Amino acid sequence: MSATSASPSSAPPSSVRRAWMAVLARTPRADLEAALEHALRDIPTPTYDWLRPPEIGLAMVRGRVGGSGDPFNLGEATVTRTTLRLRETGGAAAAVGVACHLGRDRRRAELAALADALLQMPEHHASLHAQLIEPLAARHAVRRAERQQDAAATRVEFFTMVRGD
Repeated sequence: MSATSASPSSAPPSSVRRAWMAVLARTPRADLEAALEHALRDIPTPTYDWLRPPEIGLAMVRGRVGGSGDPFNLGEATVTRTTLRLRETGGAAAAVGVACHLGRDRRRAELAALADALLQMPEHHASLHAQLIEPLAARHAVRRAERQQDAAATRVEFFTMVRGD
């Protein structure tokens, strides 16, 4: 079942929500603000209540020896998280949006949580996914490919010559 074909009373599958939340968490504030403003131009301005206002804290970043060995504590990273609930309109159930991202940007967390809540609403999901998540995901894919290409340009091939006796 795809997220766009979900029945009005059903929530999107957790894997679909996890994917859009990853896109929202990686998107810079300016890009998120512009894309959300563009996507919400046909939707009445949503009102919401804070369940957890944006708060800044630390999270321990873990690494693994050699990439797959024993885990170790690499260090701490600053994170911002928030939770909000859309106000009920017309008898529709209120959606709860959450956001967590690296950094100290409270507004970015607010925008991501608002987008998460709206994406859970069947009446807005298809249009918001097409206008917000898909373009942002495409930008992330382009940036990732550029970084991989830059890294590949610095790749060094090592080889060993065998000396004959």
